[in-house]
Amino acid sequence: MHSRILRTAALIGVATLALAGCSSTGSGAPAGVKQNEKSTLEIWIRTTPGSPSETAQKAMVAAFEKKTGYKAELTAIFDDFETKLAQRAGQKDLPDIVMNDISQLGTMHTQGIVREVSAKDVPHAKDLTPQAATAGKATDGKTYAIPYSAQANALLVRSDWLQKLGLQAPKTWDDLKAVAKAFTTQDPDGNGQNDTYGLAVPASTKRGYASWYFSNFLWAAGGDFIKKSGGGYLPAMSDPASVEAMEWFRGLQCDAKVMQPGAVSMDTPPTNEAFETGVAGMYLTGPYMLPRFDKSLGADKYEVVPAPEGPKDAAVLAEGGAIYLMAGSENQKGQNAFADWYIGADAQKAGMEGTNGTFSVQLPVNKTVKVSDVRDDKRWETFATAYQEDGRYAPNIPSWTPVRQMTADTVNALLADCSLDLKAELSDLDGKLTAELLTQGILKK
Repeated sequence: MHSRILRTAALIGVATLALAGCSSTGSGAPAGVKQNEKSTLEIWIRTTPGSPSETAQKAMVAAFEKKTGYKAELTAIFDDFETKLAQRAGQKDLPDIVMNDISQLGTMHTQGIVREVSAKDVPHAKDLTPQAATAGKATDGKTYAIPYSAQANALLVRSDWLQKLGLQAPKTWDDLKAVAKAFTTQDPDGNGQNDTYGLAVPASTKRGYASWYFSNFLWAAGGDFIKKSGGGYLPAMSDPASVEAMEWFRGLQCDAKVMQPGAVSMDTPPTNEAFETGVAGMYLTGPYMLPRFDKSLGADKYEVVPAPEGPKDAAVLAEGGAIYLMAGSENQKGQNAFADWYIGADAQKAGMEGTNGTFSVQLPVNKTVKVSDVRDDKRWETFATAYQEDGRYAPNIPSWTPVRQMTADTVNALLADCSLDLKAELSDLDGKLTAELLTQGILKK
């Protein structure tokens, strides 16, 4: 999962208090900060130093400098990223730009460390896909983030297993269960052992993985974790559609028994291994896994198809990276220029170039750009279509983290213990969600 979670809620208070004297209002210059367009933009990105991602982003920053004349310096940080950001907030000396997951918008907005982005200052914002434009808005309806890269889930299926068993890739939930059962019971790898399973599932409670993964099925059934209601939100896990989704998903584990062994204790790393080593034959995941699986498994061994349609539709989780313009910058025009350049057509295309993960843009957020403009690989177009037609971001409430964790705990428990009363557990969860929404000040009154 590429969504990042703040380690402690205390950081919110630290950052908010620390920034009380250097936040900005609207799109004007930050109060009390003299502007200097020649100041070097300090850019932080949440990624591993020395990784292909850092290399790709440094190339993009260099291209930005060459194109615009602004100076910028990129720093990759992964370990203790949020702690280091809070420390800089406490010093009232934030980096100018932070490149982080779009899922962090609610938290960073609540912290008071990001400034509003004006459409007139970022002209290319008009070219953002509807999903990306909406994803950059906080609960107050104002924009505080500019998505620069998107991703959405599609189904990876062992094509050699399908061929061996004379099956087709699934298109519906019924198809998915049938293929998963066949992969589990009919020895698709032909080794004579009862050692294959239908679906790879990261159902751990760690960082909310069970909820993160289940969202694809929940939304496809027309259910939700929380639902917008008037000017606030209400819990929705005990609604009929949500119950239906949970019953079906739980059935894959408790009745059909098609999930890989140990799914309830696995986050994504071991789940990735389950798919690439032939333990499981299907995996609902994002396009970022293609370079790895092409190398470890072989591109000829699997295919990419749209997520099977559920009772409602084929809604899938959408995520991606975003550019945050941080409060207190002395080069606000440079901040605007970086965001505007990155979502322009030329930069979006340049960001998609590269192989083996050395690209900075997964799927373009600029609606005038097509994946096929750069990549001659129809699998990427499948992911792009999934994003454009069915992609759905998690809501940017003040803090999505506790909602995701609470729901993950319940989803995990229902998969781990098939004797639990499903409706009672979901009703109990809605009680917890009600309390959390009240704490965040967004419970419908």
